[in-house]
Amino acid sequence: MSILVTGAAGFIGTNLVRNLLSNGEIVIGVDNLCRGSINNIEELIANPNFSFYKIDISNLLEFKNLMVEINARTPITEVWHMAANSDIPAGIEDSFIDLRDTFMTTFNTLSIMKEFGIKVISFASSSAIYGDLGSIPLTESIGPILPISNYGAMKLASEALISAATESYLTKSYIFRFPNVIGVPATHGVMLDFIKRLAQNSSSLQVLGNGTQQKGYLHVDELIDAMLFIKNESSEKVSVFNIGCGDQGITVKDIAKETVRQASPGAEIVYGDGDKGWVGDVPKFIYSIDKLKKLGWSPKLNSAQAVAKAISQIIKQESK
Repeated sequence: MSILVTGAAGFIGTNLVRNLLSNGEIVIGVDNLCRGSINNIEELIANPNFSFYKIDISNLLEFKNLMVEINARTPITEVWHMAANSDIPAGIEDSFIDLRDTFMTTFNTLSIMKEFGIKVISFASSSAIYGDLGSIPLTESIGPILPISNYGAMKLASEALISAATESYLTKSYIFRFPNVIGVPATHGVMLDFIKRLAQNSSSLQVLGNGTQQKGYLHVDELIDAMLFIKNESSEKVSVFNIGCGDQGITVKDIAKETVRQASPGAEIVYGDGDKGWVGDVPKFIYSIDKLKKLGWSPKLNSAQAVAKAISQIIKQESK
């Protein structure tokens, strides 16, 4: 028996696979390496309980052929579906990217699960499904839900597909609505961007927007811990949970200051205009994790602590 992880070479997928393997699970990882990197999982490939395949799961025939081969050796009992386009601005520029990489990967994963009798899915959704609701606390039951990015729209559509599949042929589904998740291996995001810019010009840091954007940040180690906790503790047939830091978040201005402090002390910070970094960016939101706390899980780090830890890790990553 084994676990299938899609997007296994991505930022969150890599950390998830490492954790599952440490718990003695047999893991099958797939990734098209569009956003992920083989370097992220290089150390894991040596583990006899891990098998990795480069494959584009938006191609259903290719996906099915691989599953026939895998299932004959070690039947898959559950899926952790982490594969998606993680570049929100790219999806705004070309909506086909999120249709293919965020929605069709979910559609095909569910089709495969139905055909091969796999009954349990854990899905990486996002706070982006909520859209821009300003200072209204975002709870799992809030509505109407109106995403402002193609990424958020395709994640929400994927949730709907999973809900319908759970009514039909799945026995259990877990929908994890991620906040801004940080840590290593970093592939994108504001901290990596800042560190790269300072590497090019150590005396000045250009910031998109005026720095007032404020969001909660959760370290990836805590995200993985929360997902596994929910999977072990939640009895709902369709378990939908916000996962987050539980605080008001941290501003881009404070992230910039912390990055400069660690990466290039004394560098001038130059801000742009407006409260959005790009089209589709939600400048400020309050993410409620009351449901998760009631289940029994709370984060150990607040947003500022998670950011400081991640910046230190990313600086080391980029110096290699």
